[in-house]
Amino acid sequence: MHSRTVEIAGLGPVLLERSKKARRVIISVSPLTGVRVAVPHGSSFRKAEQFAHTQIAWIERQLARVRDHQDKNRAISAALDGIDKAEARRRLTERLEHLAARHGFTYGKVSLRNQRTRWGSCSSTNNISLNMGVVGLPQELMDYVILHELAHTRIKNHSVDFWGLMDTLVGNGKALAASLREYRIGCL
Repeated sequence: MHSRTVEIAGLGPVLLERSKKARRVIISVSPLTGVRVAVPHGSSFRKAEQFAHTQIAWIERQLARVRDHQDKNRAISAALDGIDKAEARRRLTERLEHLAARHGFTYGKVSLRNQRTRWGSCSSTNNISLNMGVVGLPQELMDYVILHELAHTRIKNHSVDFWGLMDTLVGNGKALAASLREYRIGCL
């Protein structure tokens, strides 16, 4: 048997699945698969289920995080529902112009895309590309993405100097970067 689904009180269905790669019992939680327990060869499903029972509190926290991520992504999608590309372009370019002028940045062209993997980018010639989804982020994160790309017009990498510049612009740049990771790009 390669897999089995068991019902664990308070969690619901948990997939126990034999894994060729796992060297130990590993629990993962994702929006697509729910709770999955990778069971290495040489370990029984019964022991893997017992281990899952000992980790209920951790699993519940992970399920809560998944729900929170899904709620945030739904909020972005809802914010974008009523905004067409022209409106997003207007809002983002106005904010880009404002923040660039306020902080003394110059940049080349601006493009707006509906990318699946990036919130923005800055080319070697200081052209800035922004993901249309940025317009659906909370204002603080929208400004962070824009300022991040503007900072790349001066520093083309993510060195200590880059993060120092970000900290002068937004306070704690790495904390905002971590907050941004709570939002999935591909959901837009």
